[in-house]
Amino acid sequence: MSNIAGKVVGITGASSGIGEATALLLASHGAKVVLGARRSDLLEALATRIVDAGGEVAYARTDVKRREDLTNLVGLACEHFGKLDVLINNAGIGPISPLDDLRVEDWEEMIDVNIKGVLYGIAAALPVFSQQGFGHFVNTASTAGHTTVPNMAVYSGTKFAVRAISEGLRQEAGDKLRVTIISPGFVQTDFAESITSAEMKAQIVASRDKFAIPPDAIARAIVFAIEQPADIDVNEIVIRPTAQG
Repeated sequence: MSNIAGKVVGITGASSGIGEATALLLASHGAKVVLGARRSDLLEALATRIVDAGGEVAYARTDVKRREDLTNLVGLACEHFGKLDVLINNAGIGPISPLDDLRVEDWEEMIDVNIKGVLYGIAAALPVFSQQGFGHFVNTASTAGHTTVPNMAVYSGTKFAVRAISEGLRQEAGDKLRVTIISPGFVQTDFAESITSAEMKAQIVASRDKFAIPPDAIARAIVFAIEQPADIDVNEIVIRPTAQG
């Protein structure tokens, strides 16, 4: 983990699930983590755990639907730690439903969080990375960004978009900036809490309880990408339960 110690890593969606697990793992290996999420109480509790374990942390309430919140989070990293090595655009929601349900507000929320939230993160960090001459984006997509199934059309579309944006960014970024896509399958998180369809929520919870993998499995994949030498860019990791079809 010699390439982790001392790195400053910003994480959105950091208060639970994959973001929380990644923050804890990175901090345990000497990274300085800058945490953003909407739930301030959970952020504060996570920061306390990290400090109590000897880690370094800063945090700010962050709603990725607000561009200024991402600008402030990146600014916090630079002000508090003097640089930003990595931004993990992890925040995401998945209120899936059949298109026939016409849950248009859910569609708009997914677009705002899953796509625009990633773009706002890129807009906030890219000038910093360009000025520094180094930096690494880690963008959380999904196995749903590789294949579309019924009831997940809009969610899947947002995750296809994350992959397309990330690949375009990688090609534009030159030889100093790295871009990694993380595509998880079923993970034991509170993903289902955003689902407004009772039927869909029940299906997702049943699948999650049956074979989902723990968030730290995804955290280990993220750490693997970050810890590579500067001339090694791990472009995409797809990680899912062995039992997932």
